[in-house]
Amino acid sequence: QVQLVESGGGLVQAGGSLRLSCAASGRTFSSYTMGWFRQAPGKKREFVAFITWSGGSTYYSDSVKGRFTISRDNAKNTLYLQMNSLKPEDTAVYYCAAPDSSSYLGGNDPHGYDYWGQGTQVTVSS
Repeated sequence: QVQLVESGGGLVQAGGSLRLSCAASGRTFSSYTMGWFRQAPGKKREFVAFITWSGGSTYYSDSVKGRFTISRDNAKNTLYLQMNSLKPEDTAVYYCAAPDSSSYLGGNDPHGYDYWGQGTQVTVSS
């Protein structure tokens, strides 16, 4: 059974940084694309970034490009999201996600992902 557990969220001032982690278990982590999404109160779940199985390709939403970096350590079965220059509009619950199929190369549609963590709250104060 695939399990994803996020950590690293918290309260930070605008302009600050946080690094989120997502510990994966239950299958061969290194075979699958992984993604980060976020959801603010009253809003739909929003794509943030994804990374292919090897880490060779990454893709970001326009709203975070240049500020956030997605990475993975396949030896540790862990996905990361380094968030710099945080803005109040980055405030949301952040989720890591994984597809069921190793042939899924990644995308910005949450319906392409089958497994989700419980989320970690990120709050950016102005």
